Amino acid sequence: MTLLLGAIADDFTGATDLANNLVRAGMRCVQVLGVPDASVEPSEVDAVVVALKSRSTPAEEAVAESLSALEWLQAHGARQIFFKYCSTFDSTQAGNIGPVADALLERLASDQTVMVPAFPVNGRTVYQGHLFVGDRLLNESGMEHHPLNPMTDADLVRFLGHQTPHPVGLVSRQVLSQGASATRRHLDALREQRVRHVICDTLDDGDLDVLAAALVDTPLVTGGSGLGQALPEQYRRRGWLEPVADPGRLARASGRALVISGSCSRATLSQVAHFLKQHPGISLDPLALAEGDAHLAEALAFARERLASGGPVLVYASADPERVTAAQAALGVARAGELVEHAMGQLASRLVEEGVGRLVVAGGETSGAVVSALGVRQLRIGGQIDPGVPWTQAPVPGREAPLSLALKSGNFGGEDFFTRAFEVLEEMTGGEGSP
Repeated sequence: MTLLLGAIADDFTGATDLANNLVRAGMRCVQVLGVPDASVEPSEVDAVVVALKSRSTPAEEAVAESLSALEWLQAHGARQIFFKYCSTFDSTQAGNIGPVADALLERLASDQTVMVPAFPVNGRTVYQGHLFVGDRLLNESGMEHHPLNPMTDADLVRFLGHQTPHPVGLVSRQVLSQGASATRRHLDALREQRVRHVICDTLDDGDLDVLAAALVDTPLVTGGSGLGQALPEQYRRRGWLEPVADPGRLARASGRALVISGSCSRATLSQVAHFLKQHPGISLDPLALAEGDAHLAEALAFARERLASGGPVLVYASADPERVTAAQAALGVARAGELVEHAMGQLASRLVEEGVGRLVVAGGETSGAVVSALGVRQLRIGGQIDPGVPWTQAPVPGREAPLSLALKSGNFGGEDFFTRAFEVLEEMTGGEGSP
C-alpha cells in the first residue's frame, strides 16, 4: 500500500473530523487509533489518519508518539504528512503544537511548515493572524474557559511563539488574494529569513483552495481539518488520485442507540439540553464517582432500562463552567477528568456488549476513553452528519456486525445533533431506523 496522505491527529474526534473531510473530497480513508504496529495494514485506501491522545499530554510524550506515528506512515510511503490539531488551536504556552511540529520537521529534514487551523464552514477563521470563532475572537468565544487548555490569546503568531524557539511568520489575506504562486513566493521569502512556522490567514473555502494549491508539494502541513477538504483536488490535478465511487460506503447499521457526552463546550451543552427535551438521560457527577462504584452502577441500570424500552439514551458528564470548576477544585483537574473518562469507557464497553450498536460520543477526551475501552483500533469513515462529524464503523470483539460510531468534537454540530445523527445513519445505511 502506498499512501497519498498520512495524518497525525492530536485527539480522536479531531482525527475523525479530518478523515471526514478527506472522504467527502473523494479519498478512501481509515482512521487508526493509537500508534499503529506491524499488525495494522489497511488496504485499498488513499489516506490514513493516526489518532493520538497527545493534545494535553506532556510535550515529550506527544513528540515521541507523533514521531512513532510518522515512522509508520513513512514506512507505508505517505507522500505528504499532515499534523492535525483543533481548529481552535487549543494548547498551552508550553505546547504541544509547536514542539510536535518542530520534531516532525526535523525528522522529515524540512525547514518550514504552515499553520492552517481555520475551518470556515464551522465558523473558524483567521485574519491578520487572529483566530475567530464565529464573530468573536478566540479568547472571547468560550474557549477561555476550556477545562484543560484555556485559550486566552487569539493572536496565533504571538501564541505559537511561546511554544517554539524558531521564528513564526504570517501569510496574510492580502497575499492569498494574489493566488497560489504569490503565496509560494511569500513562503519562500519567509524561508530565506529562517521563518520556520507560518500562520495562514483563512476567511473562506477559496482561501483553503489557494493554500492547498500552494502547499501540495510541502512535506509537512499542519492545521485543522478545513485544509483536508481542499488537498484531494490538488492530488487529482497531479494525477495521483483516481476517482472512487462512494468512498464513504458503510455496512447496514444495527443495534440499540446510545449517546455519551463528556464535552463541556457551549455547543455540546446546547445539544444535551435539546436531547433531554425528547429523550431520557442521566448525569454523571465526578464527586459521586469518587465515592465508589454505586454512581456508575446507577447510570448503567438507568441506561439498560431505557435502552430496553427502545432508546436512545444519553449519559453525560457535560456541565457548565461553574460545576466543572467546583469538581476540579475538590478532586484536582487530572483526577476529575480521569474519573469521568474511566466511567464513560466502562459504561460504553458494557452496553455495547449488551446490544448497543449505534453510538454517538461527544468530546475528544471522552471519545479516546470510549474507543480504548472498546478495543477499537481502526475506523472506516462514512458519510457526514454535520460538518466535521461523520459516521464511522469499526469491528468490535464479540460483536458480529460492525459498531456504528460517531465521534464528535465538543464544539461541532447543530443543536439537534444527538437526535438527528441516528436519522442520518438510517438514511445512509438503511439500518434499523430512527430510535
